[in-house]
Amino acid sequence: MVDVLDALNETLPDLFRAIDLLGVLLNGVLGGRLARTKNFDAVGFAVLAIMSALAGGMLRDVLLQSGPPVALTDPYYLGTALVGAGIAMLWKLQSRPWRIALIIADGTVLGCWAATGALKTLDAGFSWIPAIMLGIITAVGGGMIRDISAGNVPQVFGGNNLYATPALVSASIMVIFCERGLSTVGMLVATIVGSAFTVLAHWRRWQLPQTGDWTLTLTSTQVRRLLSERSIRWEGPR
Repeated sequence: MVDVLDALNETLPDLFRAIDLLGVLLNGVLGGRLARTKNFDAVGFAVLAIMSALAGGMLRDVLLQSGPPVALTDPYYLGTALVGAGIAMLWKLQSRPWRIALIIADGTVLGCWAATGALKTLDAGFSWIPAIMLGIITAVGGGMIRDISAGNVPQVFGGNNLYATPALVSASIMVIFCERGLSTVGMLVATIVGSAFTVLAHWRRWQLPQTGDWTLTLTSTQVRRLLSERSIRWEGPR
């Protein structure tokens, strides 16, 4: 068992970096696709791609005050985001196979980013609640900033298939594994679960209840009558 864990610790970091850069590329494409729908020029494509791909991680690093964001110190990140913008400018990527591939890749990246955000927060000395919060921000923060910059309501706010919820689950899994000293295995499990959860949510069209589904419709008179009946029931016969 120890040999297996040692092998995982040696090989998985390279895999996670590849997934990380894949996420930067993918979110660069998603930012570019939004720029296409808005009829933006090349600058708009580049800016939305960078925000979509890098803003979540940069926001996390700034909040943690753990030095310059990785997106600024590693040239591969900015370059990969711009490649994603270029892909979105050249191809529409609207065919069914492309959409399926984007969903699968997006879920994998979401799980990896949520786990990465949680792990970096724990390594910075924070507790599990900030770790989960920054895990979610890492996964969905770039998309939120991208949507706001383009003048849209962030998709993660509702009316769409589950997205923040898989990030919450992945970040929570990472925290649980980290408490047991299995951060590398936790990254792997969180990434797999995040991918499976996201794909399943898109396939089954799962959504959280919206405002009309849980709004209290009782009037004040009905509430008073209900409380009066309960008080009589509690007092019992005299």
